[in-house]
Amino acid sequence: MIFSSPDPASDPYFADTLLTLQRSSYALEAELIGDDRIPPLHEGQGELSAWRGRWITAWDGVDLVGAVAWSDHGDHVDVAKVMVSPAAMRRGIASALLGRVLEASAGRQVVVATGRDNAPAVSLYAKLGFAREADEQVPPGIWVTRFRLGA
Repeated sequence: MIFSSPDPASDPYFADTLLTLQRSSYALEAELIGDDRIPPLHEGQGELSAWRGRWITAWDGVDLVGAVAWSDHGDHVDVAKVMVSPAAMRRGIASALLGRVLEASAGRQVVVATGRDNAPAVSLYAKLGFAREADEQVPPGIWVTRFRLGA
Protein backbone atom coordinates (compact mmCIF):
# COMPACT_ATOMS: atom_id res chain seq x y z
CA MET A 1 0.00 0.00 0.00
CA ILE A 2 1.32 3.41 -0.97
CA PHE A 3 0.07 6.55 0.79
CA SER A 4 0.22 10.03 -0.71
CA SER A 5 -1.11 13.52 0.01
CA PRO A 6 -2.18 14.96 -3.35
CA ASP A 7 -4.35 17.99 -4.02
CA PRO A 8 -7.23 17.33 -6.43
CA ALA A 9 -7.24 21.04 -7.38
CA SER A 10 -3.80 20.71 -8.94
CA ASP A 11 -4.43 17.57 -11.01
CA PRO A 12 -7.67 17.10 -12.98
CA TYR A 13 -6.88 13.43 -13.72
CA PHE A 14 -6.46 12.72 -10.01
CA ALA A 15 -9.62 14.71 -9.20
CA ASP A 16 -11.58 12.56 -11.65
CA THR A 17 -10.12 9.36 -10.17
CA LEU A 18 -10.93 10.56 -6.65
CA LEU A 19 -14.47 11.46 -7.67
CA THR A 20 -14.98 7.94 -9.07
CA LEU A 21 -13.79 6.48 -5.75
CA GLN A 22 -16.01 8.86 -3.80
CA ARG A 23 -19.12 7.94 -5.77
CA SER A 24 -18.56 4.19 -5.48
CA SER A 25 -17.80 4.41 -1.76
CA TYR A 26 -20.75 6.63 -0.90
CA ALA A 27 -23.09 4.60 -3.14
CA LEU A 28 -22.43 1.70 -0.76
CA GLU A 29 -23.20 3.91 2.25
CA ALA A 30 -26.42 5.03 0.53
CA GLU A 31 -27.44 1.37 0.25
CA LEU A 32 -26.65 0.78 3.92
CA ILE A 33 -28.68 3.75 5.15
CA GLY A 34 -31.44 3.42 2.56
CA ASP A 35 -31.12 6.94 1.14
CA ASP A 36 -29.11 8.30 -1.78
CA ARG A 37 -29.28 11.97 -0.75
CA ILE A 38 -25.76 11.81 0.70
CA PRO A 39 -24.04 15.03 -0.47
CA PRO A 40 -20.79 13.36 -1.69
CA LEU A 41 -22.87 11.30 -4.15
CA HIS A 42 -24.01 14.48 -5.86
CA GLU A 43 -20.76 16.40 -5.77
CA GLY A 44 -19.01 17.16 -9.04
CA GLN A 45 -15.33 17.49 -9.83
CA GLY A 46 -15.50 21.26 -9.36
CA GLU A 47 -16.83 20.99 -5.80
CA LEU A 48 -14.41 18.22 -4.93
CA SER A 49 -11.43 20.22 -6.23
CA ALA A 50 -12.58 23.46 -4.59
CA TRP A 51 -12.68 21.98 -1.07
CA ARG A 52 -9.68 23.34 0.83
CA GLY A 53 -8.51 20.77 3.32
CA ARG A 54 -6.00 17.98 3.43
CA TRP A 55 -6.13 14.57 1.76
CA ILE A 56 -4.37 11.27 2.29
CA THR A 57 -4.90 8.62 -0.34
CA ALA A 58 -4.14 4.91 -0.42
CA TRP A 59 -2.98 3.22 -3.62
CA ASP A 60 -2.64 -0.44 -4.48
CA GLY A 61 -0.24 -0.17 -7.40
CA VAL A 62 -1.94 2.24 -9.80
CA ASP A 63 -5.41 1.76 -8.28
CA LEU A 64 -6.77 4.36 -5.88
CA VAL A 65 -8.36 2.25 -3.14
CA GLY A 66 -8.99 4.75 -0.36
CA ALA A 67 -8.93 8.36 0.72
CA VAL A 68 -9.58 10.51 3.75
CA ALA A 69 -10.17 14.27 3.78
CA TRP A 70 -9.88 16.44 6.84
CA SER A 71 -9.53 20.04 7.92
CA ASP A 72 -7.58 21.54 10.78
CA HIS A 73 -9.48 23.93 13.04
CA GLY A 74 -6.75 24.72 15.55
CA ASP A 75 -8.20 23.01 18.62
CA HIS A 76 -9.62 20.05 16.68
CA VAL A 77 -9.49 18.15 13.42
CA ASP A 78 -12.66 17.54 11.42
CA VAL A 79 -12.69 14.42 9.25
CA ALA A 80 -14.87 15.34 6.27
CA LYS A 81 -14.74 12.14 4.21
CA VAL A 82 -13.54 8.57 4.57
CA MET A 83 -13.84 6.42 1.47
CA VAL A 84 -12.68 2.99 0.41
CA SER A 85 -13.30 1.25 -2.88
CA PRO A 86 -15.97 -1.42 -2.39
CA ALA A 87 -13.60 -3.89 -4.08
CA ALA A 88 -10.93 -3.17 -1.45
CA MET A 89 -13.02 -3.22 1.73
CA ARG A 90 -12.12 -5.28 4.78
CA ARG A 91 -8.37 -4.83 4.19
CA GLY A 92 -7.71 -2.22 6.90
CA ILE A 93 -7.48 0.70 4.48
CA ALA A 94 -9.87 3.01 6.36
CA SER A 95 -8.12 2.20 9.64
CA ALA A 96 -4.72 2.97 8.13
CA LEU A 97 -5.92 6.25 6.63
CA LEU A 98 -7.57 7.35 9.86
CA GLY A 99 -4.42 6.36 11.74
CA ARG A 100 -2.49 8.86 9.62
CA VAL A 101 -5.02 11.57 10.44
CA LEU A 102 -4.78 10.75 14.14
CA GLU A 103 -0.98 11.06 13.94
CA ALA A 104 -1.31 14.43 12.23
CA SER A 105 -3.81 15.62 14.85
CA ALA A 106 -1.04 15.62 17.48
CA GLY A 107 -3.39 14.73 20.33
CA ARG A 108 -6.10 17.26 19.50
CA GLN A 109 -9.74 16.26 19.33
CA VAL A 110 -10.84 14.55 16.14
CA VAL A 111 -14.48 14.65 15.05
CA VAL A 112 -16.18 12.59 12.36
CA ALA A 113 -19.71 11.68 11.30
CA THR A 114 -21.29 8.83 9.38
CA GLY A 115 -24.71 7.53 8.53
CA ARG A 116 -26.30 6.16 11.70
CA ASP A 117 -27.17 2.92 9.91
CA ASN A 118 -23.72 2.49 8.36
CA ALA A 119 -22.80 -0.36 10.69
CA PRO A 120 -19.29 -0.96 9.28
CA ALA A 121 -18.30 2.71 9.77
CA VAL A 122 -19.90 2.92 13.23
CA SER A 123 -17.96 -0.22 14.21
CA LEU A 124 -14.72 1.18 12.79
CA TYR A 125 -14.94 4.42 14.77
CA ALA A 126 -15.75 2.52 17.97
CA LYS A 127 -12.78 0.21 17.36
CA LEU A 128 -10.50 3.24 16.96
CA GLY A 129 -11.69 4.68 20.29
CA PHE A 130 -14.12 7.34 19.07
CA ALA A 131 -17.00 8.10 21.43
CA ARG A 132 -20.49 8.40 20.01
CA GLU A 133 -21.79 11.90 20.69
CA ALA A 134 -25.17 12.39 19.05
CA ASP A 135 -27.52 11.41 16.27
CA GLU A 136 -28.89 14.18 14.06
CA GLN A 137 -31.12 14.45 11.01
CA VAL A 138 -29.18 16.25 8.28
CA PRO A 139 -31.16 16.71 5.98
CA PRO A 140 -34.57 15.57 7.24
CA GLY A 141 -34.84 11.80 6.94
CA ILE A 142 -31.09 11.14 6.88
CA TRP A 143 -29.70 10.24 10.29
CA VAL A 144 -26.04 10.96 10.97
CA THR A 145 -24.07 9.89 14.03
CA ARG A 146 -21.29 12.18 15.24
CA PHE A 147 -18.19 10.81 16.97
CA ARG A 148 -15.34 12.44 18.88
CA LEU A 149 -11.90 11.21 19.91
CA GLY A 150 -9.82 13.00 22.48
CA ALA A 151 -10.41 15.59 25.19
